[in-house]
Amino acid sequence: MPLPKLSFLRTDKDGSVIVDIHVIPNATRTQADGLHDGALRVRLHAPPVDGKANLALMAWLASTLQVAKSHISLARGQTSKRKQLRVSAAVSSHANWSALRDQATDKPSTL
Repeated sequence: MPLPKLSFLRTDKDGSVIVDIHVIPNATRTQADGLHDGALRVRLHAPPVDGKANLALMAWLASTLQVAKSHISLARGQTSKRKQLRVSAAVSSHANWSALRDQATDKPSTL
């Protein structure tokens, strides 16, 4: 599936896709919640302790895109609320980008 034109997605020079995300940790449940300053806003149930929120975010993105967790990595923002996740080039053309696009709407979608 081709990459949709969304403010929070861009293709890197190596063919991987960078997803800009604004994280809100310690939420009641994990869900996408629209946009925040050009990034996809994601509320995470996990706390921002010992990398738990980063792991939960990568697992959520992998599940949403229907790709293996091993194809998702943290490119930037280890300790920041603003993060960039990298989806490897090997799977970027097979990822379910429409699911991510749908979750960027104003209506929250839980997983």
